[in-house]
Amino acid sequence: MRKYSKKVKAQVTIPIILHKTGSGVPFAMGTVDYKNIALLRKFISVEGKILPRRVTGLTAKEQRNIATAIKTARVVGLLPFINQ
Repeated sequence: MRKYSKKVKAQVTIPIILHKTGSGVPFAMGTVDYKNIALLRKFISVEGKILPRRVTGLTAKEQRNIATAIKTARVVGLLPFINQ
């Protein structure tokens, strides 16, 4: 009987770049990582929910990475699940 090892995904570090409205100059916010709490807090609402793409203005790939990083940070204990 074979034992299958679980594949571990490589950690993704994609820089988040937002364009300020009215200017053509992009604004780099930082690298997506579960340890970058200052960046992740900008994508969480007052209630503690993850903000949707239409509010954040991120691409689908960046939004998935942000959501994964926020969920990982919550499990590790760096971010709260809910704000009271």
